[in-house]
Amino acid sequence: MKNNRLMYVAMIFAVAFIISCKQDKREKPTPETETMVEEVSVEGKELVYETDSTSMKGYVAYNSNLKEKRPGVLVVHEWWGHNEYSRERADMLAELGYVALAVDMYGDGKMAQHPDDAGKFSGMVMKNIDVAKARFDAALEALKNNPHVDPDKIAAIGYCFGGSVVLTMADMGVDLDAVAAFHSGVQLPVMPTKDIKAKILVCNGAADPFVSEESIINYTKAMDSVGADYEYIAYEDAVHAFTSKAADSLGKKFDLPLAYNQDADEKSWAELQKLLNEVF
Repeated sequence: MKNNRLMYVAMIFAVAFIISCKQDKREKPTPETETMVEEVSVEGKELVYETDSTSMKGYVAYNSNLKEKRPGVLVVHEWWGHNEYSRERADMLAELGYVALAVDMYGDGKMAQHPDDAGKFSGMVMKNIDVAKARFDAALEALKNNPHVDPDKIAAIGYCFGGSVVLTMADMGVDLDAVAAFHSGVQLPVMPTKDIKAKILVCNGAADPFVSEESIINYTKAMDSVGADYEYIAYEDAVHAFTSKAADSLGKKFDLPLAYNQDADEKSWAELQKLLNEVF
């Protein structure tokens, strides 16, 4: 009887030992079963591209560790011109796996140092829509020709002046999958038409004095009338340039209603990622 009891106890320990070994094997993944995390390595390069009359100085960014072709995104600058801010946004898109081209809409990399100059530069582009489209199309072609880009998957985003540019290009029927505008005017030189192909996102500050309530009503009515696929988001307490960390200092320097808003910045960037995930 005693021997039977000892044998029974021994069998229990043996079974427990076998189960323990199996659990250890399950809990310790082998190199073959471990999930490999792809390292992000963003490369940024200056890119010169041209229209018939103007040379533009852009900047293209991509993750060099991704070998397959991927969607491209045009980034159109604020009214200050092609500066570090638009390049930073291009880098951020590259980190997400896109190829991003920070566009030069003024030509020769020209930048404004004062709001008066910025107003003149942006006005010259928006008042001559044929010139604006030629420059945008040149950037679009340069992005499509990039060896890392799938030319059938293209989006465009813009800030302030750049937002008005990309919305106008969408209204004109430029072949884009998605368009996103941030703190952008919506009283555009070409208002929405049935030619719109892109899915559109507009992220503005609810307290932005540069975007009138009347212009918002006119824009959304026009978008509804042509059956456009769009979303208009207004962030409470956010004013103009809410995505730019330089907005506070620029606002003080030139006595303008500009201010960075972290909450609106982060939420609008998340909305952009959601849009790009939906279309691509």
